[in-house]
Amino acid sequence: MDKPLLLLVDGSSYLYRAYHAMPDLRSPDDFPTGAIHGFIAMMKWLRERYPAAHAACVFDAHGPTFRDDWYDQYKANRAPMPDPLRQQIEPIHEAVRLLGWPVLEVPGIEADDAIGTLARVATAAGHRVIVSTGDKDLAQLVTSDVRLVNTMAKPPEMLDVDGVKAKFGVGPEAIVDYLTLVGDTVDNVPGVDKVGPKTAVKWLAEHGSLDGVIAAADGVKGVAGDNLRKALDWLPTARRLVTVVTDCDLSAQVPHWPSLDGLVLRPVEREALLDFYQRYGFRTWRKELEESLGVEAADPPPAAAAPADLVREYETITDGARLDAWLERLLAAPLAAFDTETDSLDPMRAHIVGVSFAVEPGRAAYVPLAHTGPDAPVQLPMAEVLAALQPWLEDAARPKVGQNIKYDLHVLANHGIRGRGFVHDTMLQSYVLEAHLGHSLEKLAERHLGRQGLSYEDVCGKGAKQIPFAQ
Repeated sequence: MDKPLLLLVDGSSYLYRAYHAMPDLRSPDDFPTGAIHGFIAMMKWLRERYPAAHAACVFDAHGPTFRDDWYDQYKANRAPMPDPLRQQIEPIHEAVRLLGWPVLEVPGIEADDAIGTLARVATAAGHRVIVSTGDKDLAQLVTSDVRLVNTMAKPPEMLDVDGVKAKFGVGPEAIVDYLTLVGDTVDNVPGVDKVGPKTAVKWLAEHGSLDGVIAAADGVKGVAGDNLRKALDWLPTARRLVTVVTDCDLSAQVPHWPSLDGLVLRPVEREALLDFYQRYGFRTWRKELEESLGVEAADPPPAAAAPADLVREYETITDGARLDAWLERLLAAPLAAFDTETDSLDPMRAHIVGVSFAVEPGRAAYVPLAHTGPDAPVQLPMAEVLAALQPWLEDAARPKVGQNIKYDLHVLANHGIRGRGFVHDTMLQSYVLEAHLGHSLEKLAERHLGRQGLSYEDVCGKGAKQIPFAQ
């Protein structure tokens, strides 16, 4: 029978990662919501992916910790938290609680130490533990019953004992020694000067442990050996600073401690969460909750707000004058959308069949370039069109948006064009915002605009009767 699962989230690690990963999203009253959105998406994904009876989201409490007493320069190089992120901390805590997660902030200790203590107590009680974090320090906690998952990696990264060895070159039992040698720039913990991961792994392999490296210091040659000897008095403090403490007293924050009964993952508070989504302008999640609760939508879907008489000017460009006119629009536009149509799904082999662009709602164009068959339109020469578009496509100062831009960049490269200036990728943004939903252009149009898109099969047919897009 599988061991029960305790799911732990390193909330402090993800605050910054969510903030920097997301665009500057805003609520209807201009309150910053990017970090809130990214954090909620991660918490929803974790709960769906790793069903658990017990869980906690752990944040650093405000104020100094015991490590500041050990070393007065600990974390001294960190910049102040950006104000837009600081504003979102309390709403994030509120949202996490409404999603059913216990929230922990333990004064005087770091989130890492609370997580380490929870993991030790849980495994001793027969639980297995998954820690969601992007912090390499927590790799020292990994055992046969403790794993790390980094949801911000693409795809999400899971580290077990073998995974830690593969990533760092040493096993979890040697991570503290490894970090002591290389240092931790994020926390301002110096290691051995000029000693990086490769040298640290080499020394630990040769001498077995940090203590073994220290004992052999006199025989280590070169500049690295000189720096090691200079650091000998410092290394015990560095090791103490990077070691996660696993015997903290959590009784003031965790009911029934050391039992895990106070960390039960509760049902989502759906009515209160719906109010939260409404306050911060989260349309998609609000709509999902409204449907599940059977309540009437608070306001019309986004498409209903669009003017019914919006001019829709979609044209196929088959002559030079129209192409020149569109080039002028592209050069004048503050942001333009760009897409390629190709003859293959493999970006390394695909060649352009046509290109499209848009500069404002309702105004877009398609340029056929390599369509074949009896119904193919008159087409401009591909070489001339691409040569005309190349300066704009390669201009980093001309902001562009697309869907799955990595694919289009490969396709452009196949034609000798280095695409630059792509500031938004709707597919990637969708994945960060709503990892659990579909991210195709058709899905995004339906979800955010209330519009039905055309699929490849709609255009080209299905099965034996399907024709290539070029035809």
